[in-house]
Amino acid sequence: MTTQYLLLVEDDPDDEALTLKALKRHQIANPVQIVRDGAQALDFLLGPDRQGTREPNLPQVVLLDLKLPKVDGLEVLQAIRAHPLTQKLPVIIFTSSREESDILKAYGFGANSFVRKPVEFNEFMAAAGQLGLYWLLLNTPPQDPGMK
Repeated sequence: MTTQYLLLVEDDPDDEALTLKALKRHQIANPVQIVRDGAQALDFLLGPDRQGTREPNLPQVVLLDLKLPKVDGLEVLQAIRAHPLTQKLPVIIFTSSREESDILKAYGFGANSFVRKPVEFNEFMAAAGQLGLYWLLLNTPPQDPGMK
């Protein structure tokens, strides 16, 4: 059996540190793999050729920022949904965007949830911790996220 882990796609070191602190504060012990741009996220999930050639030990959930260097979060989401290996992988948009168009596009491209990062410290900690609790402990994903 493989370890259930979370993939955090985040380019802001402060938001990364807060998210990790929130997960720890909420006693979520699952490992967290961090990538810092959209290209790294796609390489990590699908392999450098983006054809699904990496080992299929996928994360339990992806926390995906939208405003990323190299490949933006919406493009990453589209690529995840387009590939059979990752099309059912839970993807949570966790972003500071307040744009209604981002919300509509994210859901249109298959996001499982859209959560705005709170600006206030305690609210951010609560939001990140609750996301971890729900998606890592309560949610029941398919055994094989790539299964149709």
